[in-house]
Amino acid sequence: MRRKRSRVPARALCLTMLGIFGLASAGGLADQMRLSSSAFANGATIPAAYTCVGANESPPLEWTGLPPPAVTVALIVEDPDAPSGTFVHWVLYDLPVDAATHTGKLGENGTPPPNARQGTNGFGDSKYGGPCPPSGTPHHYHFKLYALDTKLGLPPGTSADQVEAAMRTHVLATAELIGSFGR
Repeated sequence: MRRKRSRVPARALCLTMLGIFGLASAGGLADQMRLSSSAFANGATIPAAYTCVGANESPPLEWTGLPPPAVTVALIVEDPDAPSGTFVHWVLYDLPVDAATHTGKLGENGTPPPNARQGTNGFGDSKYGGPCPPSGTPHHYHFKLYALDTKLGLPPGTSADQVEAAMRTHVLATAELIGSFGR
């Protein structure tokens, strides 16, 4: 999906909401949540195996420090450097939270748990679509994780915009992992 960003970006809105509820302050819940991958560090190059020139598998992801009231998480992967506007590569929502550890993960080419849902990406698929930029300058891929206080209950194939609208008042904390890839 290509999305024009003339409206307030979801991340800015989430951070605004966190500020309203006092969660973004020093030592708040937003400071504790982390998203990482064993395949690439934040700001580093995404290995070819996780792109359209490789196996196009989703990278392993792990999240920690979710706030205790979190019930589910949502993950949206976007390329804001796409020529026609932000391009959506993956939409996941209703991913369950481990209530005991406040963590979660998806393995390499991770199939979401049975109760989780995948939305429609910019390729028209309800699955991960890896980085596939045109030749030239590398693009940046934003893996955005949202801790939510509810299960969204949206049907499979929901768009990123619809997921963002549904979760707008339910975001407890956010985390982001950024990787780059070029051809």
